Amino acid sequence: MNIAVAVDDEVRHEARPSASEAGPAAKRIVVGYGFWVFLLSDIVMFAAIFGMMSLAISSRRYAATYLAALVTFALGAAFLALEVREFAGMIAVGAGPQRSAFLSAFFTLVGCHGLHVTAGLVWLAVMMAQVAIKGFRATVERRLLCFSLFWHALDIVWVWLFTVVYLMGVLS
Repeated sequence: MNIAVAVDDEVRHEARPSASEAGPAAKRIVVGYGFWVFLLSDIVMFAAIFGMMSLAISSRRYAATYLAALVTFALGAAFLALEVREFAGMIAVGAGPQRSAFLSAFFTLVGCHGLHVTAGLVWLAVMMAQVAIKGFRATVERRLLCFSLFWHALDIVWVWLFTVVYLMGVLS
């Protein structure tokens, strides 16, 4: 292993340890970086999907509306599948909600969010049926706007939950 030697408050470049020898980054750096990657990717992904769906609705393009709704539904369903898998894995190793106050809060908060995502997926399916039956009437467009606001609110809540439950748990 290289040992850095300080000469006049400078460390010669060749004396510094390489990245592989210095070891992993501090946990706070990894968590902070992960949070921003998560947050930015989440914002970009949801903005792109809803932007695409909003443009499709405003231009009354059925195929594009259904495509955006399908992508939204698939991502929401994948999220739910991951949450169910995570819950099952935690319970299997004895980390159920009855084990501690933290786990009780974790299961309650994340589970409640999952129920709201499930309700959103049902709502999305109903809205796509309405578009198929009624077309892009003003009432249907208003309902789609309300759904969009609901789904964005869920996304904001998830960013908060992820920060508080996952990242704060890692930092402590």
